[in-house]
Amino acid sequence: MSSTMTPQKVLQNFQRCSNWEDKYLYLIELGDRFCILPLNEQTNDHKIRGCQSSVWITLTPNDNLIHLAANSDAAIVKGLLALIIIAYDQKSRQQIAEFDIDAWFEQLGLTQHLTPTRSIGIATIIKQVQLMSNV
Repeated sequence: MSSTMTPQKVLQNFQRCSNWEDKYLYLIELGDRFCILPLNEQTNDHKIRGCQSSVWITLTPNDNLIHLAANSDAAIVKGLLALIIIAYDQKSRQQIAEFDIDAWFEQLGLTQHLTPTRSIGIATIIKQVQLMSNV
């Protein structure tokens, strides 16, 4: 699914937003579009520890590519998960390792607009996805 959206397209769309309220609405829209983990997979086995919100992630290798699915009970977190999906879904382990997601988040301006707690949670999620994909 993320093949129709790229990190560059997200950056372009973010730059078109006139203010942070519009950017947050766009993040929520991305979350609704990309975070489609079925309820039967939102189990303790797939739950990420260390987040205030409930976050579930599944990662499945398929033909040397990683399929990533996720969901959360919080709208902004779902949007941030959507960004991780856009960055990593249907990518090889090497592509995941080479993509500088921190620099991309910086380009998007997320670093200075996330609360410290949310920043720590997203960093935890990114590390977990990288570990799960053996990066």
